[in-house]
Amino acid sequence: MAVPGFILGAFIFLLHISSVANYPDGGVTQSCHEMIPAHGHSPRSDPVHNISVSQMTFRPGDQIKVTLSGPPFKGFLLEARDAENLNGPPIGSFTCDSQVSQLLTCENVQGSAVSHSSPSKKTEIKVYWHAPSTAPNHIQFLATVVEKYKIYWVKIPSPVISQPNALPFTTPEVTRAPFSTVSPVSHLTKPFSASGCGNKKFCIRNPLNCDPEKEHACVFLSFTRDDQSVTIEMSGPSEGYLAFAFSHDRWMGDDDAYVCIHEDQTVYIQPSHLTGRSHPVMDPEDTLKDMAWRLADGVIQCSFRRNITLPVVKNRFDLNTSYYIFLADGTAHDGRISKHCQQPLVTYEKYDVTGSSKNIGGSRSVLLLKAHGAMMFVAWMTTVSIGVLTARFFKPVWSKTFFGKAVWFQVHRLLMLTTSALTCVAFVLPFIYRGGWSGHAGYHPFLGCVVMIFAVLQPFLAAFRPPLHHPRRQVFNWTHWSIGTAARIIAVATMFLGMDLSGMSLPDPWKTYWMIGFVAWHVGTEVILEMHAYRLSQKVEILDDTRIQILQSSTVAEVEGHAFKKAVLAIYICGNVTFLIIFLSAINHL
Repeated sequence: MAVPGFILGAFIFLLHISSVANYPDGGVTQSCHEMIPAHGHSPRSDPVHNISVSQMTFRPGDQIKVTLSGPPFKGFLLEARDAENLNGPPIGSFTCDSQVSQLLTCENVQGSAVSHSSPSKKTEIKVYWHAPSTAPNHIQFLATVVEKYKIYWVKIPSPVISQPNALPFTTPEVTRAPFSTVSPVSHLTKPFSASGCGNKKFCIRNPLNCDPEKEHACVFLSFTRDDQSVTIEMSGPSEGYLAFAFSHDRWMGDDDAYVCIHEDQTVYIQPSHLTGRSHPVMDPEDTLKDMAWRLADGVIQCSFRRNITLPVVKNRFDLNTSYYIFLADGTAHDGRISKHCQQPLVTYEKYDVTGSSKNIGGSRSVLLLKAHGAMMFVAWMTTVSIGVLTARFFKPVWSKTFFGKAVWFQVHRLLMLTTSALTCVAFVLPFIYRGGWSGHAGYHPFLGCVVMIFAVLQPFLAAFRPPLHHPRRQVFNWTHWSIGTAARIIAVATMFLGMDLSGMSLPDPWKTYWMIGFVAWHVGTEVILEMHAYRLSQKVEILDDTRIQILQSSTVAEVEGHAFKKAVLAIYICGNVTFLIIFLSAINHL
């Protein structure tokens, strides 16, 4: 199971799995044979849709009009099968004249099935089936129809059509999806309690040591062993779903997951499994016992019991082994869950939930990404900002030499080299974590590369700075200022985008307010110092005897404002460090 992934602004990537409703565009070729959506919910037993045909007999080469109709539905899959072997491959091919249907290639036969091309509601589909030269004596059309994610019918049969002179057809039993024997679900009468965590229960809590009985914001997951089974309790604030998963690593894929989905004032408890960075594939519920749920004040609570080992059940892990444990939440619609709203909470190491009872927490961000964010904040909020103010306004204030250079220059150079060093180190950390370039981080890595280039280019250019009175000194000054200013602006934009990425998703909405506050704090300080410098440069002395205005020199005026500048800088540094501590604290609590 993976930590990464990403959200940038309003971009949400909905990945596909092999099912009818999970493919809004109808690309369901993986469901061709069984015609069963992998939704986890049991199919309905009494079809409300109908398949009609234009004629009851056919010859090879004939074209038969097939109509699927009924109450509004979103998805469908239609095939022709040998009526005497309904579990066999599709027979013949189709053509369609509707904008809401498309042809599929099943069993390597082009056009051997028809499916929806969009999730729009429809009440009738008309297609044409072409009888092949090798057609069997009897043909029956089968359709899977999806009204919504959890409401669907599998292999709805049509009337049987036959070739002339064929022997009378005896209708066999249509093989439909097996119906699971589901344990009854009860309603919890009171919230879960953290009592017994670390003693009788293995508990994962966020914030650490929170109690779901008293705190609505508490994310809680507990495991209580009872002989050969484990009772699991999960609680947390969510409008859509809560989920947890066992994983062999910290990446998404090949994981055993369990989802509690809130829909229509009910909570559906569903086992599932993950295959790569995709939606979970829902599995039958018959492996879960004693299921119960509760909804109150925006909090979903669900519990169930399952055996520690399920040797004959596919995709279920043995619980007496150590795993990383993930906790996630997000929105759901029609029983289908969306990408989690924030980065999942992940345990720091692998745990055996059937072993000794523990009370642990987790993190929503890995250490490398935390270090990346922290170093970038230090570099582009604090060191570069103070370094810029030093060079711009404190040349006359700190003009004395220190190790052969003016103090202001030594301070400026030290802060800027620190900025470049922090940027270089922080830049490589996401690549180490991801093992390469991330295609799920939007514009953030691209802008980060630009900032990195500028951070390296600035000290390189400074090393070739012309002497003070050299003809090219003015060109250098403007180039140095332009690159530095561009780097700072792009860095702020990059930080804004980075705060929304899944690996470093700081809490909303205050992160935006605090970042805007920092920008306003810095710009406001520069404006105050600029106004102060301008006022001093324009200060005049009015001589009483001649009334002549004498413009003071800029240097003398600047010297007179040293105390004011130092006071402003001290206040600015205090505010800047306060903003920095706020962001570093938020990163530490991820």
